[in-house]
Amino acid sequence: MQINNKAQISNEEENAFSQLFHKYFPYWPLFLSLLVVTVVVAKLYIHWAIPYYDVTAQVMVKDQKNGVDDQNLMEQLDLFGSKKFVENEIEIIHSRMLMRLVVKDLSLYAPIMYQGRIANIPAYVLSPVIIQVANPDSIEEQKSVLFSFDSAHQRVLMGKESFAVGQWFTMGHYTRVRFVANPNYQAPSVQKPLSFSLITVKAMAEGILKGLKTGQSSKMSSVINLTLRDAVPKRGEDILNDLIRVYQTASITDKNTLAANTLKFIDGRLVHVTQELNAVERGIQDYKTTNGIVDVSAQGQLYLDNVEANDQKQSEINVQLAVMDQVEQFVRSNDTKSDVSPSAFGVSDIVLAGLLQQLYSLQVQYDGLKKTTGENNPMLLTLKAQIDKMKPGILQSVQAQRQNLEASKAALSHTGDAYSSVLKTLPEKERGLIAISRDQTVKNSIYAFLLQKREETALSLYSQVSDTRLVDDAEATVLPVSPQHLMVYAIAIILAFAVGAGFIALREVLNPNIVFRKEIEQYTDVPIIGEIMYQGSGSPLITLEDTRSIIAEQFRILRTTLAYIGINNRKKRVLVTSSISGEGKSFVTANLGLALAMAGKKVILLESDLRKPKLSAMFGVTRESGLTNLLVGDREPDEIIRSTSAHQNLFLIPSGPIPPNPSELIMNGRFTELLDYLQGHFDFIIIDSAPVGPVTDSYIISSMVDATLYIVRHGVTPKTFIKKLENNNRIHPLKNLAIIFNGVKTRGFGNYGYGYGYGNGYGYGYAENGKTGSKKKKNEQHV
Repeated sequence: MQINNKAQISNEEENAFSQLFHKYFPYWPLFLSLLVVTVVVAKLYIHWAIPYYDVTAQVMVKDQKNGVDDQNLMEQLDLFGSKKFVENEIEIIHSRMLMRLVVKDLSLYAPIMYQGRIANIPAYVLSPVIIQVANPDSIEEQKSVLFSFDSAHQRVLMGKESFAVGQWFTMGHYTRVRFVANPNYQAPSVQKPLSFSLITVKAMAEGILKGLKTGQSSKMSSVINLTLRDAVPKRGEDILNDLIRVYQTASITDKNTLAANTLKFIDGRLVHVTQELNAVERGIQDYKTTNGIVDVSAQGQLYLDNVEANDQKQSEINVQLAVMDQVEQFVRSNDTKSDVSPSAFGVSDIVLAGLLQQLYSLQVQYDGLKKTTGENNPMLLTLKAQIDKMKPGILQSVQAQRQNLEASKAALSHTGDAYSSVLKTLPEKERGLIAISRDQTVKNSIYAFLLQKREETALSLYSQVSDTRLVDDAEATVLPVSPQHLMVYAIAIILAFAVGAGFIALREVLNPNIVFRKEIEQYTDVPIIGEIMYQGSGSPLITLEDTRSIIAEQFRILRTTLAYIGINNRKKRVLVTSSISGEGKSFVTANLGLALAMAGKKVILLESDLRKPKLSAMFGVTRESGLTNLLVGDREPDEIIRSTSAHQNLFLIPSGPIPPNPSELIMNGRFTELLDYLQGHFDFIIIDSAPVGPVTDSYIISSMVDATLYIVRHGVTPKTFIKKLENNNRIHPLKNLAIIFNGVKTRGFGNYGYGYGYGNGYGYGYAENGKTGSKKKKNEQHV
């Protein structure tokens, strides 16, 4: 048995191969000709195509896991650093802002080319000069400006003009440029004509970013891989190296913004405290001189020592309370560019300090990313959500910290009152001196505290510690990665066989869709009561007042022909369906309803295609509530009927929200009740339903109507559906069925008039003998 199965499989494979061989082998001259053509084209492409190289570099984003032996020292130098997120840094590196800086640094906005016979060659390292623009942000674009370089006199020749190297001159209306020596110049072996173009910085940056790929080296790594494909290896390396440089510079600038703002605040406070301290010291000097006091008693000195310690604690608490106020103001404010950041100093609570550091880190990332992406960027929205989520917790921690500080302040104030009672026992002069000395002690402690924080902030500001580290600088591949010779030849061979096989298949396989009217008449006995010409682009609603419009006339004929299938004042329910989607059911429904409405009939269109409704969009009617709401019992019929702007007699019931079970809803009985309601209020009820091919909705509705219009579209409806229409109608009958041939296109050019859709041709125009066929006469009788 197993041997028989193997033999059967072998025979099937042999038969399949034999079929393919006999099918395509007779066309071997065609395949050979195509193969020669494609190989020759591939060879020419490889010869003239500009080779491209891949340039790669790696950057590591530092985080807490990257600590080394000097971690504590680095933390002291980098007080205002923040933990980086690799995903955010990838977006920043790939930003337009940084790439525009690179374009300006390398003068990439003025590419120089060698003029070749087929293609121009980039002269990034072959040109002895480069072009610099005085204001790159306002470049006036220039295309392919020819020039030559006189190396003997160091001058550039442009047409009849000559410019010295380094000389500024104006191009166009306002662009000032100059030629300077190319630092990357490598003397070419063959001299060719040179040309340069001026491109806006924005456009050049966008073009480079399209070829730049950035991503993590692995999921668990903080190393970012940068890859750029460029025709000049040196240029690609310079771009990536400069991109990394400007990225690190921007990172340091963002990190030091907080330190600079804090240093500015501390300097301002130091000026104020110094003035107060000088005033106190002058007061002590004047008091001692006036009262002749040299020193206080031992009791007074003891009091001063105790009061100094108590006042120093109160001063620290006052500073912390002031910081709490700044923290609360900063968190409640939506301005992320505040001059003073509360996370700089003065927060003694470790938890609160950590929250503030994390908030500022997120804020810096948000501000940096906002400069380079749109407001609806998912990563930007995520950062914004994290910031908003952290603020309530920080405010709650601030309130708790303030309550603790106020309690400590009250206790210290009570101790100060006790010391004040001791002061009363001292002699009057000593008492006055001690009071002034106490004020001096407070000012000294604040001054010392600010000096300490100033030095810490300055140390972090000027340390220039970067949050990233270069792992590998940019390096290009030795061999070009494009074009790949084997790949090009393989594609050429595959293309030759594919084109040959496709041509053969195109000849052997006829159009599977309905093209001629005679094909419909050949496959089914269902009468064709109308034909609609192909409309083309434009509004789906036809202007029926235009008597010169062929389509408008066709819908008038169709309006009259409805009587042929028994539609009248008593039988007014018409179902419109088709085989598949896209055959024009909604188009026919809308315009047939419009034609009836213009004849003075009150017409209601029912959008019962609950899967892919299109009718309401044609009339600009919303689908927020409609048929679905009625079928589930949420609406009454009069609540879902909508008037249309197309005609005062034309009304529409939209489909409503798309339900998960359209067929079950149609069968629940409410659809029949709706039709009975509409029967008494309208002259015609036209129902736009789903196609009968994929779903059963139309079969369910057909039993409730008086006639069914089956849309067949030229070049769209498959022949197989029309062939099976008779058999399917026996199993699932469509009541009083008639066909409308829709979207009929003209045959050839210049054939206008009536008599369309008949004979061997398709489309409008008379038959070749100048007379219409007999079937047109039959159709005229139907009309």
